Amino acid sequence: MAAIVTDQFRINNASNFLGDVNDTSNSYYVFVGLSNPGISNAFGRSASNSDWNSSTPNPTDDFNYLNHSKDTIIFGKKITTDNIRRVIRKVTWTSGNRYEIYRHDYNSSNSSPITDSSRLYDANYFVINKDYNVYICIDNGSSGINKEGNRSQNEPLFTGLEPTRAAGSTDDGYIWKFLFSVAPSDIIKFDATEFIPLPNDWGSSTDAQITAVRDNGNSDVNNNQLKNVYIADQGNGYSGGTGQEFNVVGDGSGAKVIVDVVGSKITNTQVSVGGKGYTYGMVDLTSISSGAISNNTPAKLVPIIPPSKGHGYDLYKELGADRVLVYARFDDSTKDFPIDTKFAQIGIVKNPTSIGSTQVFTDNQFSAVKSLYLNSFDINQSISIGDKIEQKVYDNGVEVGKAFGYVVSYDIISEDENDKIAILKYYQDRSLYFDPTTGDQTDYSAADNITERGNTSGTIYNFESNASASSNQSVEQVGGSWNAKINYGFSGITTNPTGNKIVELGVEFVNGIAASEINNESGDIIYLDNRALITRDARQKEDIKVILEF
Repeated sequence: MAAIVTDQFRINNASNFLGDVNDTSNSYYVFVGLSNPGISNAFGRSASNSDWNSSTPNPTDDFNYLNHSKDTIIFGKKITTDNIRRVIRKVTWTSGNRYEIYRHDYNSSNSSPITDSSRLYDANYFVINKDYNVYICIDNGSSGINKEGNRSQNEPLFTGLEPTRAAGSTDDGYIWKFLFSVAPSDIIKFDATEFIPLPNDWGSSTDAQITAVRDNGNSDVNNNQLKNVYIADQGNGYSGGTGQEFNVVGDGSGAKVIVDVVGSKITNTQVSVGGKGYTYGMVDLTSISSGAISNNTPAKLVPIIPPSKGHGYDLYKELGADRVLVYARFDDSTKDFPIDTKFAQIGIVKNPTSIGSTQVFTDNQFSAVKSLYLNSFDINQSISIGDKIEQKVYDNGVEVGKAFGYVVSYDIISEDENDKIAILKYYQDRSLYFDPTTGDQTDYSAADNITERGNTSGTIYNFESNASASSNQSVEQVGGSWNAKINYGFSGITTNPTGNKIVELGVEFVNGIAASEINNESGDIIYLDNRALITRDARQKEDIKVILEF
């Protein structure tokens, strides 16, 4: 069975996604994660593919990989209406370039003449100028004998409602239709090398400029649907002269076109009344045709049908808005996102739930890592991002295994000549319990498996802290030299270890340990991107822009 998924389906899906984001029952977050991609065998990689930065692996779309990715999420920021826009390809007006006209009938057998596009939305029929104004090309001087049209010499700068020739010293044959201006706030957030952001809520916006363009494109009111009649074939044997007006017949009504006849050929057309309701049309040339003469040939005049009711009425359909750009800025304005961390994954997760609950998390950002309030550090000891840490776990005084984690962040909040107090953030990647050689679920029964992975069953133990001697054990670097104690006596969201400075911790500590703010196994990852490792800095801000194409 021959079938297609239409462009309009894709455009509709992009609109539905924005509606889903704006639905208050949903929470979408841009997240960053994976601070230790260089560890061999993590994430199911073999040791031979351990150089993540030079050969970054593609993520795989399977439940195992996506669930594993959730283990290593560090921080997420909520997507709001202010941080999401539909986008289209960026075609920048450049003097001397040719641009294609808007046509409703580009297809595989009638491709666009310059880009050879088989669909409208791949053709270069719109431009953005130096003032961030966007226009579509109504006419470029093209015809059946000049299919590519002229080179554009005059930059369109006007913001009037009707199609207009750009001011300039050269009559380049171009007629442009102004659509909208990119808002300054959107330029800052959403401008990208290859994409132009579109205004949100075009159909309902009360912005004066948008309203004017949208209303002008409503041919039900203005009787101005058609803007161009393309001369595919000039024909021969037509009578009359210049300035003759004819009806456009079809399934609409009211449209008229002025036709010039020079040397029995149709040389020029100009729409005088746009009419309304057309999905096809033909110019009625009966009164000037001399079809009875054997050497005469019929002209082919093609009324160009705008989308919907007219140009500017439905911006998303007119420009093919099947992509969405999501913007997020990550900086040190929140303690949820550590200054000193690293990350190698960027993604979008839908509807994670609050820790210890089935309710969808709704705050503006979340911390997905766990934290330890540590003291009793030797002043000469140091910690690095990606260090593997461990703690012995006991049951009634008997060691049953070990808790493991990877260091995500290490923030010294106080120190003197003998001691350090620090907040250590970590995640528990499930590969911590995989076979260290194969990096998967292959069983291994080394006599010291408690030392290597905690226990024979692969159980992931949580780090613990209370006043009992058996549980209040040191946290140590695996294969390293440092160790520290969890301050089981500390609870709260702020601390003042020196007595003169309150430190905001960002998360709530109980007995020296803070949980993640979300259930890491919850939510659906709808986008995932592996990147070369990015190292954060205190003076650094990350602007993340994710393009979703439907």
